[in-house]
Amino acid sequence: MFNFRRDLGFQLLTLYLLFIVPVILASLIFDQWLTQKIKANIESADLALARSIAQESNTFLQNALIAVEQLSAYPQVINADSSGMEELFAIFHSGRPDVNLIYRLDAQGIMVFHYPTGPGSTVGWDFSSRDYFLRAKATHHALLSKGRISPTTQQPVATAVMPLWSQQGRFLGLVATNIKLEALSATLKSIVAQHDPSAASDIVILDHTAQVIAHAESSMLLQDFSARQPEISQAVLSGETGSRVVEPGNGATDEAERLYSFAPISIAGWGVVVSRPAELAFAAVRATHRGVLFTMGFFIVVGFFFWLALSRQVLIPLESLALYSQKIGMETEIPEKYLQAVQEYIERDDQVGHLSRSLKRMEASIQARLKELSTLLQTSTSVVSTLDSRIVLDRILEQVEKLMQTHMCAIVALEERSGVFRAQASRGLSKQYTEQITILPNEQHSVSLRAIREGKPVQISDIETEASFASLRERARAEGYRSMLAVPLQTLHAPPAALIVYRKDPHVFSEREINLISSFANHATMAIENATLYEKSDLRLREQTRRLEALIQSLQDGLILEGLHGSILYYNKRITQLVNLEEVDLSKWTMTQFIDHLVRQAEDHQQAKLYQEIQGAMQGKDHRHIEFTALRERKKHYLRLQFFDVTDPEGESIGHGLILRDITRNREIDRMKSSLIATVSHELRTPLAAVKGYTTTLLAEDVSWDAQSQREFLEIILKETDRLSQLVTDLLDISRIEAGNLPIQRKECTLEELIQRAQLSAHPTPSNRLQVHLAKDIPLLFVDPPRIETVLRNLIENAVKYAGEDSPIRLTATVEEQHVVVRVEDEGPGIPSEKHAQIFDSFYRLENGLTRRNPGAGLGLSICKGFVEAHGGEIWLEERKKGACFAFSLPLTTSQEMKEEAK
Repeated sequence: MFNFRRDLGFQLLTLYLLFIVPVILASLIFDQWLTQKIKANIESADLALARSIAQESNTFLQNALIAVEQLSAYPQVINADSSGMEELFAIFHSGRPDVNLIYRLDAQGIMVFHYPTGPGSTVGWDFSSRDYFLRAKATHHALLSKGRISPTTQQPVATAVMPLWSQQGRFLGLVATNIKLEALSATLKSIVAQHDPSAASDIVILDHTAQVIAHAESSMLLQDFSARQPEISQAVLSGETGSRVVEPGNGATDEAERLYSFAPISIAGWGVVVSRPAELAFAAVRATHRGVLFTMGFFIVVGFFFWLALSRQVLIPLESLALYSQKIGMETEIPEKYLQAVQEYIERDDQVGHLSRSLKRMEASIQARLKELSTLLQTSTSVVSTLDSRIVLDRILEQVEKLMQTHMCAIVALEERSGVFRAQASRGLSKQYTEQITILPNEQHSVSLRAIREGKPVQISDIETEASFASLRERARAEGYRSMLAVPLQTLHAPPAALIVYRKDPHVFSEREINLISSFANHATMAIENATLYEKSDLRLREQTRRLEALIQSLQDGLILEGLHGSILYYNKRITQLVNLEEVDLSKWTMTQFIDHLVRQAEDHQQAKLYQEIQGAMQGKDHRHIEFTALRERKKHYLRLQFFDVTDPEGESIGHGLILRDITRNREIDRMKSSLIATVSHELRTPLAAVKGYTTTLLAEDVSWDAQSQREFLEIILKETDRLSQLVTDLLDISRIEAGNLPIQRKECTLEELIQRAQLSAHPTPSNRLQVHLAKDIPLLFVDPPRIETVLRNLIENAVKYAGEDSPIRLTATVEEQHVVVRVEDEGPGIPSEKHAQIFDSFYRLENGLTRRNPGAGLGLSICKGFVEAHGGEIWLEERKKGACFAFSLPLTTSQEMKEEAK
């Protein structure tokens, strides 16, 4: 069977294709990328021109609107004074060559006056049907009309219109200026001449009805551009900016493919369109494409000849050497043909010859390494086979002796009880010698301690010649060794230790030998560390288990765990107390038995429903939090059940759990809180009535007070009365909110009216500090006006009280995802982020200087939260670098929608 992986010709062809194919693909990708890049640059250039014209036109039209707004401020224009307007319009006309007519229409659309007055006069004509007149009656801002032929000047114009309104809101008419469209066309003609001398480009300006109001050719003025290019006109007049290539057909009247670039004129809803033939615009793209194809062909030819040379000089020799290298390290002998091929290349002086010689050296080295790896593998197997460190150390020393051809070896370690170093394992050493190995930690001439202290191997090549180790000669002679190597074990949790290797002859240990012995030392370290860590972890695990058991047993909540088969695996004492089973061993029960007993603890009328809810919660279908009332010793206890799943680290279910909590105290606190609020509210009305009665007494005729005293008393009484009344109202609202019976009476109203009333009723008043910005698309709201007015008033009052006297206050409203979102912002000291979660709680107030200077009960924001949520909205505090920003949302529902929801 033919094997492609061993076929040299196929592999060379693959190498050739790996070189050529990426070049071809890269060329194609580069051609595509460069084509897109050039097209993008061409489109960007045309788009930049369109944007530039749009920006200049926008400035031009903005100046025209500003000019007509300035005219509307003159008394002569407002009062329709013809003589005064003639002088004023003459001055304006002399400074604006782009304007050919200035005129004034009255409230009925009748021409009152225009300048110049000739050659034809339209004074007295009725222009009330014109679109700009109708639009002017509905706005207070300047506007631009569509392009048209002026009946007065018989020239194409666009009109800048400013409506006139009296201070009482009565429409007085308008003042307008006719902008000569020929001036815009002349500008476009000069731009075309500079941008494209070949006159192939076409630039038009469209008004908001898609009429051409500026073009290099005057015959195109006021033509319907949408009939020529509906897609482009719709895009630019909708505010889009971009470039498109439009082919003939699909509603377009162009005879050839053209490139259109367009940009909107935002101030008037107009647009600028720049176009030119695609064939001319993308001529450079086609030239580039031909160049890339030529380059790609050149690379193919060059690549072919390169492949031939590479195959002969490099690839064929490398293939032979690769086959030879595959045989290196295998247990079988290398075939003669591979040896001959390598021998042939060894004679070469280039890199191939160098590689061949390196492979021969590598072969010898690999054989030695394989033997070392085999031994280390056996050592690793010994380390993980048992946690008995003495057995593992004996096996490690056996492999050291076998691989390194040493005569003796040992491992010494610190005995923590005695505080000295002793031999833990040995090979080749006499029993008497190992028993006599006792090294004190402060011994200076010990090779082992020196290696441990320095953290690196220490060797003695010949004890007989090393003067610094003369004290060891007698022991070395008695045991019969001349050289030794001590390698420290890098222990972290175990006591310090070292591996010692002895030789009977003088010997200098090479770096390879030291590294190999260090590997054995690392294995010994792992064995010792594993045994030590296992012992420590076992102790720690038992301690953690005891702590966890104590923690769970001390919980105030009952806990019970169920296995997958329904048996109870674990429970704490608290749960037996909560269900009156203190003398029962629940580990012998099933979860079904426990649930049945739990349901029997509930009131009779709750048991059927409670059992059904528990079954649904255990199956994960319903809410997993269940509250019920249990009877114990003739007293009601409120309990809460919480079910949860128990999973392993991979997310697989291994059981279920149940937490039982006694919430009787919480219910009692809630009841007491509601009762307190109701009581306080009732008690506050008594002093309120007394204050009102005292006011009546002061106003009685039989009491004589001086005027100043009466005024002071009355102001104080009235202020306290209002404050107490407001506090009572707030307390009642809080009580209704917490009880869940807050009445909401919705009706349609505008947000602007609510803001105005809230601003007027706010105390202290925001005066001119309040800045209101409302979006134009806010519809009528279907809400309870007094409630929402209270929300707005409280937020405004908070900003006035706590933002500081110089801080502006901004109130904005926008429509976001079928909700009206209102934000009240200030630039005061703000609210710390850690207090955001508590700021809407009842009776909560920040402790700072501003709150101490401004009295209050801490109910305002809580009431705001209740009122907004009663409408189905939300209220929150947004993050700001400076100041505070409170925001709330109200759903956009109509009265009809609310009726349908009620059904």
